[in-house]
Amino acid sequence: QVQLVESGGGLVQAGGSLRLSCAASGSIFSINEMGWYRQAPGKQRELVAEVTLGGRTNYADSVKGRFTISRDNAKNTVYLQMNSLKPEDTGVYYCNAMTARGFSSWGQGTQVTVSS
Repeated sequence: QVQLVESGGGLVQAGGSLRLSCAASGSIFSINEMGWYRQAPGKQRELVAEVTLGGRTNYADSVKGRFTISRDNAKNTVYLQMNSLKPEDTGVYYCNAMTARGFSSWGQGTQVTVSS
């Protein structure tokens, strides 16, 4: 079992920045990929960014050049630096951890609201 706790959400004006953190605990040795997803009201949850144990990253086209995902394996924490935020970035952001066997764990989510 992997437990994930997110922090860092909040209200920000368009053009501003936020940094999300996700701390993992439990069976952290089994984690391969970690990532951030978001869900806007009335929409499906979508991938924002992900990073593998080796540091390879993948981003949604809508956030490329604005968001940066990073991972501190020593602290079992993944970060999402979000710059140049837009109102369409508003949503609940969820941290995800995936094991090599494909088992997925989710955090409780943190609200990000970008005002225009």
